[in-house]
Amino acid sequence: MAQFVRDVESLRQHALEKLEEGPVTQSYQGDVGKTVDILNDALATEIVCVLRYMHHYFMATGVHASAARDEFKEHADAEREHADMLAERIQQLGGKPDFNPKSLLERSASQYIEGEDLADMIREDLVAERIVIELYQQMVRYFSDNDPTTRIIMEQLLKDEEEHASDLADLLYIVNPETGRTEAQDPGTEPLRLRSRDGGAAGIGAKASGLRDKRAGKKPAA
Repeated sequence: MAQFVRDVESLRQHALEKLEEGPVTQSYQGDVGKTVDILNDALATEIVCVLRYMHHYFMATGVHASAARDEFKEHADAEREHADMLAERIQQLGGKPDFNPKSLLERSASQYIEGEDLADMIREDLVAERIVIELYQQMVRYFSDNDPTTRIIMEQLLKDEEEHASDLADLLYIVNPETGRTEAQDPGTEPLRLRSRDGGAAGIGAKASGLRDKRAGKKPAA
């Protein structure tokens, strides 16, 4: 501790300056204005994701889609929590969280695409998650040591988005339960044909149920 606190009186003097800036001290090495702008764009992205997931939750009807609906709702709730975390950080930095619905789609990195059927819904959500993953990876690298608090927040969001993408891929692609590998020429490239008559939609429901069992620690049925 002594190597960091060499002059307590000097640190106190720095702390007394610009008290109205709260947690933003002289040691903050980022650009506050740019950080707020970046976080507001991320906030817009999360809100659009909430809206898209909720639309899919209500539109994925039918007995075979019920399990997938649970995934949509779970992801929507998580994205809503992300929006809260981003808004709180913006306020801490002295900024104003931008919830203006008029500019949401303009600022969002994620598109609002409804999809025509269950397969389209899952596919669009997976595309959106992969876009957000790449974006948040860039943000983590950008904030780095200049703003470690914001970086940690973005790392948590990134972790959640990667889990969401994994869940959606598990729903959308056929995996051999014995090998754990995707049954396709290239792993992860062959989506289930949900429009066929061979029970594709039922497969989605069964795999979504399997995801919940996996999280609960249950063994798959023989």
